[in-house]
Amino acid sequence: MAELFGNVLNVTWQQCVMYVIGAVLIFLAIKKKMEPTLLLPLGFGAILVNLPLSGAVTQGDEVGALDILFNAGIANELFPLLLFIGIGAMIDFGPLLSNPKLMIFGAAAQFGIFFTLSLASLLGFDLKDAASIAIIGAADGPTSIFVAQYFDSKYIGAIMVAAYSYMALIPLLQPPFMKLLTTKKERMTVMQSTRKVSKREKIIFPILVTIVVSLLLPSVAPLLGSLMFGNLLRECGVTERLSDTAQNALMNIVTLFLGISVGATAVGSTFLTLSTLKIVFLGLAGFVLATICGLLIGKLLYVVSKGKINPLIGSAGV
Repeated sequence: MAELFGNVLNVTWQQCVMYVIGAVLIFLAIKKKMEPTLLLPLGFGAILVNLPLSGAVTQGDEVGALDILFNAGIANELFPLLLFIGIGAMIDFGPLLSNPKLMIFGAAAQFGIFFTLSLASLLGFDLKDAASIAIIGAADGPTSIFVAQYFDSKYIGAIMVAAYSYMALIPLLQPPFMKLLTTKKERMTVMQSTRKVSKREKIIFPILVTIVVSLLLPSVAPLLGSLMFGNLLRECGVTERLSDTAQNALMNIVTLFLGISVGATAVGSTFLTLSTLKIVFLGLAGFVLATICGLLIGKLLYVVSKGKINPLIGSAGV
């Protein structure tokens, strides 16, 4: 009995705070239905990793179960690559191919990333850590993991938690800015496809993009290649089962393991620091600025196109 209560007494205030944070994430997932596939495993992982002597993480000579998941899927970038195959299988590039100027929205949203990079550097983060933090503004968890791993950032845990949290909170964070920066008339704009995109174009596109971009920027080949491979599975028309597996079974399994692994990086003793608070703030700043810039460019294109482009598309540039 003394040993049992002794373990309870080993709980630190940092671990108690992480229990609360984990519970809040689970509450948002279940009660508010905010990206439950992300927030629920993330919140549970944050609780599990902060239980003393639980065996969830490596202690002494015993390797923790969550450490095995992290090393197997995140430390070697496997989970992000698998996720991008699934994401690629879900994407229809037809609207982009029929109206290439929509790429401007994505370019405009990058302002938030570069601004956050500069701000993070001013706040004392070195360039590699600042670059890893800035990617949070893209609201893209797999890319945040990939960049943080590539640059060997020492803040990878805080970066991953912030990135996935903001991904889940998109329905809460973006609408106020979308409403503030656009008029009702602009929001009611119905866009039309400029032309029908052929199957041949949709097949050539992922192959051509992979070759051209990877030759120019070799370091992006694994992530971009995974995305385009997934899209090729979708568009080729002869791999329906593989495409369906990538979109559903693969995405579900990887999201499950990734969510709990990301949550497991939130160890109270190292997570609750001033640097983490800075990262959370910087991630939010990058995300908000990227949304605003995308919307402003959307309004400009709305005027230039004489009301044919809905400026709300700019928020998707994130």
